[in-house]
Amino acid sequence: MAKSSSPKKANAAFMKPVTPDAKLAAIVGSAPLPRTEITKKLWVYIKANNLQNPKKKTEIIADAKLKEIFDGKSSVTMFEMTKHVSGHIQS
Repeated sequence: MAKSSSPKKANAAFMKPVTPDAKLAAIVGSAPLPRTEITKKLWVYIKANNLQNPKKKTEIIADAKLKEIFDGKSSVTMFEMTKHVSGHIQS
């Protein structure tokens, strides 16, 4: 079987800029960004503020700003995080 030599294309839906609401903008800024960039900026914030559970790396411990995004939960998994973030963006 011959492999395709064309580079992989990114999913257009993830690359389309979306606008964060005020709660999410407090962390990632208010400029429209692709979902992938929003996730990257959230991880930069999480790591800079040492909010990743050291014993369970998939768990994020929410500070005051993240609690607003996570519907008041004190911790979520990184998989739940994307679900919560979806409620704070507008196309």
